[in-house]
Amino acid sequence: MDNGSNRTIDPSCREKPPLAIDIILDLDIFGVILYSILTFMAAVSVLVFIEECVYIYRKVPSNKKSVIIWVNGAAPVIGTMSCVGMWIPRATMFTDMTSACYFAIVVFKFLILMLEEVGGDEAFLRRAGKHKLKISTGPCCCCCLCLPHVAITRRSLFLLKLGSFQFALLKVVFTILSIVLWTNGTFDLADLEIPGAAIWINPFVGILTITALWPVAIMFMHLRTALRTLKIIPKYAMYQLVLVLSQLQSAIINILAMNGTIACVPPFSSPARGYMMSQQLLILEMFIITLVTRLLYRRLYDPLPEEEVDDNENTKMVSVPGSICVEN
Repeated sequence: MDNGSNRTIDPSCREKPPLAIDIILDLDIFGVILYSILTFMAAVSVLVFIEECVYIYRKVPSNKKSVIIWVNGAAPVIGTMSCVGMWIPRATMFTDMTSACYFAIVVFKFLILMLEEVGGDEAFLRRAGKHKLKISTGPCCCCCLCLPHVAITRRSLFLLKLGSFQFALLKVVFTILSIVLWTNGTFDLADLEIPGAAIWINPFVGILTITALWPVAIMFMHLRTALRTLKIIPKYAMYQLVLVLSQLQSAIINILAMNGTIACVPPFSSPARGYMMSQQLLILEMFIITLVTRLLYRRLYDPLPEEEVDDNENTKMVSVPGSICVEN
């Protein structure tokens, strides 16, 4: 007599993700509508990004063009890669790696963007000379309130940049290494055994990610008041939202799929269906974020007013007790 443990499992639930032609041939009316709408959203995201690039090229000062284009491109690039992964499920690993590499560069570029909004490194050091950096902030040290405040110098600014740049560089290096190991049959995202490469590479990349996000958070906490008129808070919120949706959300869905929580639906196995759901959600979410970021960054880029002696609310930086020396 058969019981729950001996029930028949569809052979397709153990196979690789289907080919693109198999997906096209298997689509019903609902599938055709869904795939068409999501593909249209991804295409519109790219067109909006191209139009925004033209505007930035014409209206924005040269020192800000590159960083703004990089930051603006996060949502369209991730949405486009997700669309490719939706149509070609066997390429999901490569599309996810491409999105992750791009966002690793965006983390560094967002730090540079905040500095450029102030006027560059020299202007930042000049304006921030009487302040100190509060380093007890997330994602590393938000609970370590006893950490000392750090003076703003060229060395501390260099260390902040280095903390974010290392992620942009090493993420690309580890991605290339993962692809090389994958071609050798050594790297498999679903292989969580000790001898597997994924169990060693992915946690290390996670540590690099947290280390890179920390300098950006420190700089944002310091400049959020000075750059409030430039809508830095919603810009930072969009940057954080892209991070959560593209990394944390996808990781949760993929873990649920590998554990069998997401059911197998032929021709998709549980992991393949989890990846598919993740790609489809990202297309919709990145489409919305693309439209929001267009509103945030499409403005006149006038120089930031010089910080006044009376610490006017619109121009002051965040200072900490004891950071300003008072003469007797």
